[in-house]
Amino acid sequence: MPRPAKQIVVSKKQIGERVKVLRHARDLSQGQLGAMLGIPATNVSAIERGVRGLSIQQLVKLAKAFDVPPGEILDGHSSSQPRKARTARQPRRFERIRGLPRTKRRVLYEIIDAFLDKHG
Repeated sequence: MPRPAKQIVVSKKQIGERVKVLRHARDLSQGQLGAMLGIPATNVSAIERGVRGLSIQQLVKLAKAFDVPPGEILDGHSSSQPRKARTARQPRRFERIRGLPRTKRRVLYEIIDAFLDKHG
């Protein structure tokens, strides 16, 4: 018999506090963050105060702007937590990528990002 889905509730206030901490850690103003996200500074203020929630798209944009996984914004934990074991091919691929010169790694990451933007 399947288990019922877990109900995890994260308040807008908790998310807003995390956004504020991340913004301050990067020494950004609300206006600068708003410009990065394409929203007015007043919306950033409302998010940080817990008055306004986030859409999935906004969460992804925030995570990219802060260079953190979305989960860090939602639950406050970084991705350094243990994950499911990767397949044997993944670590080999990562090692091969790490072995590339910096310029070639950048090109590869740009290709991957473009692919994910289009298909993700």
